[in-house]
Amino acid sequence: MFSPIRSRVRTAAFALSAVAALALGTTTTTGAAASPAPASASAPAPASGPAPAKQGPTSVAYVEVNNNSMLNVGKYALADGGGNVFDIAVIFAANINYDTGTKAAYLYFNENVRRVLDNAATEIRPLQQKGIKVVLSVLGNHQGAGFANFPTQQAASAFAGQLSDTVAEYGLDGIDFDDEYAEYGRNGTGQPNDSSFVHLVTALRANMPDKIISLYNIGPAASRLSYGGVDLASKFDYAWNPYYGSWQVPRIALPKSDLSPAAVEIGRTSQSTAADLARRTVSEGYGVYLTYNLDGADRSADVSAFTRQLYGSDAIRTP
Repeated sequence: MFSPIRSRVRTAAFALSAVAALALGTTTTTGAAASPAPASASAPAPASGPAPAKQGPTSVAYVEVNNNSMLNVGKYALADGGGNVFDIAVIFAANINYDTGTKAAYLYFNENVRRVLDNAATEIRPLQQKGIKVVLSVLGNHQGAGFANFPTQQAASAFAGQLSDTVAEYGLDGIDFDDEYAEYGRNGTGQPNDSSFVHLVTALRANMPDKIISLYNIGPAASRLSYGGVDLASKFDYAWNPYYGSWQVPRIALPKSDLSPAAVEIGRTSQSTAADLARRTVSEGYGVYLTYNLDGADRSADVSAFTRQLYGSDAIRTP
């Protein structure tokens, strides 16, 4: 009954510049070094503009950057009041890859994610200047590496360092975890264990205490949220339902204000369903509304279907 899970990032191109891959707690460089990022990419994010002039749930937009521009997120405003429709834009997606030589996971950017990051001045900063947070999603890549099978705490902490370094380098607002397509066990990797994701997220939160960490509530990692007396609920800012066109409350002990039981795929989930899910979000007191696959077409009608329920206003699109 659910629409298919979104397509994964398939294109292989440039590895993370001089990416550090960890082998059982030791650091190794993998792949050829990429060209240095331009100064505009490594500059810190400017202070966000005024908070959107609206009352209601936080609205999230995932963008498949293999096909679409991040700038589409900033084109939608509320007809009444002019506030941003979307509060968080998610770059979909970087990957967790696996180096079979060093037997270590490393962070990887395909050519389209690399393009967005290296052109942060024109792809990311315009959104942040509007008050929209920009988060990088990280996804498995069929290589056996995932968030739930780091062999040691040191390995998990090293990958967390790669994530937080990326957030700092490109002036991003956080990291989103999507535990799909890892294919645990491939290339001789381990199966999911109870400690891995807890160690990873705990280290990441320590590295970036004021940034967003969100959970796309799917995969082995999403069912392994506590270990050794540590409950990851306190480490996350948001969690959301991964099944588009449906209502499913994420099973994590976050307040309703930080959860999105609703999930819609713009252009594929019917407007009536999107409106019903938005209406339920408000009536049941949840604070987040998740959307996926915002493209470059004029989606004002699709977006208005849920903004009327969330914010009491139609949405307008600026070309």
